[in-house]
Amino acid sequence: MRVSVIGGGIITDEEAAIAEAVGRELAARGHTVVCGGRGGTMEAVCRGAKAEGGTTIGILPSADTAEANDYVDVPIATGLGHARNALVPLNGDAVIALSGGVGTFTELGFAGIYDRPVVGLATHDVSDLEDLALEIETVETPAAAVDAVEAALE
Repeated sequence: MRVSVIGGGIITDEEAAIAEAVGRELAARGHTVVCGGRGGTMEAVCRGAKAEGGTTIGILPSADTAEANDYVDVPIATGLGHARNALVPLNGDAVIALSGGVGTFTELGFAGIYDRPVVGLATHDVSDLEDLALEIETVETPAAAVDAVEAALE
């Protein structure tokens, strides 16, 4: 399956290690990584996937495929800026959400609109937003995140 991994463009070393582990886990199980294609979480998850021989797709905000990080196999130029955030969850069968900011939050919203299963690993807590029709299964490890997306699509 294709799994969209969303998270911050500027992250800590600890967050990068988590994202890289998610990428490794996805690729080791034969899944394709879909992300925003640039730095931070996106680069780390792609780096992890490539370390396991996986395939990565980067949906870029710009019109220039050369802006993709070095670990993206299939760069998709959109020229849409932040509006490309709608396309990242759309192109995955499920979403793994990592730590991030407002951009990640918008991608969570689009995941809900597109009815994609969402698994959260140190991401936004939307449980207090009672009117929000978005359920995020919260997990503690990269392996548990991949287990959860696989189970959601069985």
